[in-house]
Amino acid sequence: MTQKSKNIEETKKVTRTTSHVSHLVILGAGESGTGTALLAKAMGFDVFVSDMGAIADKYKKILEDNGIAYEEGQHTEAKILNADEVVKSPGIPDKAPIIQALKKKKIKAVSEIEFAGRYTAAKKVCITGTNGKTTTTLLVYHILKKAGFNAKLAGNIGESFAKQVLEESQDSNSTPNTQNSELIYVLELSSFQLDGMFKFKADIGILTNITPDHLDRYDYKIDKYVASKFRIIQNMDENCTFIYGIDSELIENNLFDVDTDAEELPFSIYPDEFDGACGDEEGITIQIGEKEYLIDLKKSVLKGQHNLYNTMAASLAAIKLGVDVKTIEAALADFQNADHRMQLVAEIDGVKYINDSKATNVDSAWYALDAYKEPIVWIAGGTDKGNDYKALFDVVKGKVKALVCMTKDSEKLEKAFKGLIPIIKKSEDVKETVQLCADLAEKGDIVLLSPCCASFDLFKNYEDRGKQFAAAVLELDTRVKTQESR
Repeated sequence: MTQKSKNIEETKKVTRTTSHVSHLVILGAGESGTGTALLAKAMGFDVFVSDMGAIADKYKKILEDNGIAYEEGQHTEAKILNADEVVKSPGIPDKAPIIQALKKKKIKAVSEIEFAGRYTAAKKVCITGTNGKTTTTLLVYHILKKAGFNAKLAGNIGESFAKQVLEESQDSNSTPNTQNSELIYVLELSSFQLDGMFKFKADIGILTNITPDHLDRYDYKIDKYVASKFRIIQNMDENCTFIYGIDSELIENNLFDVDTDAEELPFSIYPDEFDGACGDEEGITIQIGEKEYLIDLKKSVLKGQHNLYNTMAASLAAIKLGVDVKTIEAALADFQNADHRMQLVAEIDGVKYINDSKATNVDSAWYALDAYKEPIVWIAGGTDKGNDYKALFDVVKGKVKALVCMTKDSEKLEKAFKGLIPIIKKSEDVKETVQLCADLAEKGDIVLLSPCCASFDLFKNYEDRGKQFAAAVLELDTRVKTQESR
């Protein structure tokens, strides 16, 4: 029997033993909710989808085409509280009235990842952390595809995990055109998704780092947030691998509470004698037992200390999956990172405009500010999540020449950096912000959108913020070129 056939048989066993819930309610009809609805219906559940907001037309059409009942603009308790189980969107906080009502009735709410994980026996590489998880996830996926693996991308990025698990079962009779037919899911997991995971097991779990973030969802208690991130290792056994950033203080300080049979492989920029990875801008050394692997980073497109950590984590996972060093090095040379993460939009009159809209917390902004040696005109602000800006004081001194607060409420930012940054301005309009930055910047400077905050005061999400920023920069570029051509 081939490995693929074994996986299919295992999936059938899992399906038979877990399909005991008859009525499933799904809260949220976005990518994950709609994908879950499709998988649940295919597995024989009675499915109802409820979304407090308006459902996007493309998802509404999918639900209607598949005969799945739904409601939008409300949560009707009578239709929800008779569920045997609920799958909820990670964007719905526990304090939401409908979640509190479910808890009162002792109806379990799980994440899409927990639900879909029941219906696949494929190997799963799972990545979480406060920062770097998207880059690390994309990099693991890119390396595996480069190596010829049958890899799929899901979780907090890409297509719905549940939808892809459904496609896996439907495509069970076809053989993928890859060198290695074993299916591997590469999953980016947020803390909110991890909170709804209970029996799910990662074969390889990566914890990049932990710094304070989303504390508004964790009663402003860092211990609760840390515990959420460490859920990545739950259910791991001796056949699993836990990869983690030992240089992260909150990880190192909480390791003594970790109880796992999994192989542990830390990564660090500080040389030491341990199994794991250590590296600098020139290269990475990986030691696993008696085997040593040397990865040259000279041709890597990923620069900066934060990307060194991401590269070490991804390389460890790749080595554990049997990828050779030359393939890893080749993948590092042609990797393309996610949009809105340290992304050059344009260079105008010698000034580089960088879109780092995905930097929604202090630690992520620190890495962005630290990555540049040039003078910076910094754009920050948005919905504050309990930020402590003291961690940025050293990195902004003498480097950030001006701060433009793009937000409705700039008081906390202005108070934090008064006296540290010579010029502080405020704007509630993205085009005005870009023009302010152009007026403040000189040839050789960097204009850096690295907001430190969530986007919801002025934008739909960080993608919307990044897209509007990029559009405003390109509009400025067109105006400047038009003026120069006259």
